[in-house]
Amino acid sequence: MGWGTALVGALGVAQYQQQSAIGKYNQAVANRESEVLKVQADAIEKKKEFDIAQFDKEFQKVEGQTKVALAKSGVVQGTGTAYRIEMANAMEAELQKQLIAYNAKVQADKKLEEAKFAIIRGNIAQQNAKLAQINTIASTGTSLLVMSKGTS
Repeated sequence: MGWGTALVGALGVAQYQQQSAIGKYNQAVANRESEVLKVQADAIEKKKEFDIAQFDKEFQKVEGQTKVALAKSGVVQGTGTAYRIEMANAMEAELQKQLIAYNAKVQADKKLEEAKFAIIRGNIAQQNAKLAQINTIASTGTSLLVMSKGTS
């Protein structure tokens, strides 16, 4: 076995090891991205709760102002127009809360879907590295075979 054969073999082994390391690194990066996206989805869910609480606070303030305005104008609370206004406001408030919750759910689900795709990208990166390793083995083996026939 000549120095050329040894060099080809050593380069093949080094390339094989590097491809493995690159595949593992790319998979780790994708897995990390997935974890970050999952944390973002959780943050969106928590923000939803905060947004609903803020909306409730604002709604209570507006509802109080409406009651004061109606009382100043001499309207009896809980009857006629005052009752209809109160019911309409309550229904609108519930719709707004549902809209806030729906939008947050859509955003969180999108982040979770991105997280799943990040894991898939990581698995694909790992599989590509394995394919590259197989190609390296085949290429190195072919080179060594050609070199050994040339010296025979």
